[in-house]
Amino acid sequence: MGVKKISAIIACYNDAKAIPYMYQRLVSIFGEIGVDYEIIFVNDGSLDDTEKVLFAIVQNDLNVVAVNHARNFNSQMAFTSGMDIATGDAVVLLDGDLQDPPEVIEHFYGKWIEGFDVVYGVRVKREAPILMQVAYRLFYFIFHKLSYIKIPLNTGDFSLMDKKVVEVMKSFPERDRFLRGLRAWTGFRQVGVSYFRPERMFGKTTNSFFKNFNWATKGIFSFSYVPLELMTIFSLITFFFAFLGIVIQIVLRLLIPDAPRGATTILVVVLFIGAIQLLGISVLGQYIGRIFEEVKQRPRYVVKSIFRKTLVS
Repeated sequence: MGVKKISAIIACYNDAKAIPYMYQRLVSIFGEIGVDYEIIFVNDGSLDDTEKVLFAIVQNDLNVVAVNHARNFNSQMAFTSGMDIATGDAVVLLDGDLQDPPEVIEHFYGKWIEGFDVVYGVRVKREAPILMQVAYRLFYFIFHKLSYIKIPLNTGDFSLMDKKVVEVMKSFPERDRFLRGLRAWTGFRQVGVSYFRPERMFGKTTNSFFKNFNWATKGIFSFSYVPLELMTIFSLITFFFAFLGIVIQIVLRLLIPDAPRGATTILVVVLFIGAIQLLGISVLGQYIGRIFEEVKQRPRYVVKSIFRKTLVS
């Protein structure tokens, strides 16, 4: 059957200090597994010395490729960029901050050899503030309930995918990508491997509440129609109460001519209906915004340069 080749794709953003450690650990684990390898570092518009660090590494290893984006396009586009040039029999996606331990690849590889097409990492524990951990669990719970695609709980982009799965992923035309959702959508034989997710080795996380909220809405609105269905339900409930209120007002005027009248009741009703309308408009706006991004058909990412070591004859 021959020696298999694995392409590791690392999404890097301001990870200059972590990259040498990532490279050494990847080379070590691929050597232990006994496979051919290709390491693709995608520098997604880093503002530190990532490009210089990658250039130095590429000069010493024919198996390393560095792709430099013209600006930051987000990790989903970085992984997509790497998959577009990967040549391995399987692809492994990792974050460049070392929170996805390269040593877990050995377990991924074992499951792949068993016949699984997708092997994803399941975070049994993660080093993060309690509030952030609760927020992550809440997102996965809500997503699991709302989405028409069931993504395993506590999973991220860290995974191994067989080449045939990668080819399917590359064929998706979406610009606004949520890879773990697309990965689940493909089907195939999938299995999880538990691992501990540590904190960043260097620097501070670039994630924030608003960025995580954006990720949550990206996932939910890309793989669920429930928000639109809820708006229909809310509108029917509001119509019912409005109709009931009209009937009550007519009955009160007929039975009790001097029934209480006041601006407070009107104000509350107007604010309630206004809130429902704004909520409906915001939900529609989320879907329309995504449609707008897709129809513009802009490139998913822009490559500034690619570093490769060439053989000198």
